[in-house]
Amino acid sequence: MRIGLAYNQRPQPNGIDEPTTDRYVEWDDPDTIAAVEEALRVFGEVIRLEAIGDFPTRLAEARVDLLFNMAEGSSGPNREAHVPAIAEFLGVPYTASDPLTLGLALHKGRAKEVFLQRGIPTPPFVLVESELDLPLLDGAVYPAFVKPAWEGSSKGISLDSYVETPQAARRKAREILERYGQPVLVEAYLPGEEFTVAILGNGRDAVCLPTIRYDFSGLPSGAVPIMGYEAKWVWDRKDSPLDILECPARIDAALDGELKRTALAAYRALGCRDWGRVDLRLDARGVPNVLEVNPLPGIIPDPAENSCFPRAAAAAGLTYPELIQAVVRIAWRRLTGSDLPAPSLAGVSG
Repeated sequence: MRIGLAYNQRPQPNGIDEPTTDRYVEWDDPDTIAAVEEALRVFGEVIRLEAIGDFPTRLAEARVDLLFNMAEGSSGPNREAHVPAIAEFLGVPYTASDPLTLGLALHKGRAKEVFLQRGIPTPPFVLVESELDLPLLDGAVYPAFVKPAWEGSSKGISLDSYVETPQAARRKAREILERYGQPVLVEAYLPGEEFTVAILGNGRDAVCLPTIRYDFSGLPSGAVPIMGYEAKWVWDRKDSPLDILECPARIDAALDGELKRTALAAYRALGCRDWGRVDLRLDARGVPNVLEVNPLPGIIPDPAENSCFPRAAAAAGLTYPELIQAVVRIAWRRLTGSDLPAPSLAGVSG
């Protein structure tokens, strides 16, 4: 079997892989790409296909049986959809979600509109698409978070993203409009705890891995308790990691069940396939609200780096290679109706 590996590698200035800016934080480092490649070798030959330049030509020439897609793309609201769209055009089967789902999930405003239509709780929000929309902020719910509409990995979400007045929201929105050149999501800040739920599978067969609770007690004094850019990329360092992920979350069974039901509803509402991660936060009544869905979840292999999906998989009894292999097996079953030899999903709970 020939498996293609589509990815974007983070540039390494001076040989150091540390994101001094947020431009490439969504891209993967060489260790992650190598770990995924090694895990895929159990199925046969792996062909690396960096998703830049003449990628369509290289993908066509590679003649792979399956494309493992972890490419984030470089710019625009459809960047995560580029690789699967090219694969579909060429008739190449691939893992994970399709272009429509990836586009919807990346645009947080569009995703939240789907959640509202489906009756899935999500924080109140205002979408600012240009300066002409700034008056809408007078009617937003405060305090709020102001963030780019189609970024991931906490790009554009910093300490000053938390605002308490329309005036402060306007200042931050103007900054994001200018810096990122995209719409701005102004979302009500929910006071409850924050969680993330990793999901494997498709349709009714999708199952949740153990729930992760974010423990923000280790953040610097006065920091807003969120997984913003500073918490993810500045304060959490290899030489001084934050102990921020509690997995399995120490919560009662009723709340855990509600978190998983809500996460699965959001996953299915956007049409996610094979795997994905759903971020949730409790409102003042303790109701889980969906913040966003990540159909291309981060998968850093080093446990010290607080990568959520591998941490949840480990709590379910899956090694890192077994996690990657499980995604391939799930995708292959979806595509062909038959199974590939791979480690079992023992330890995964619905």
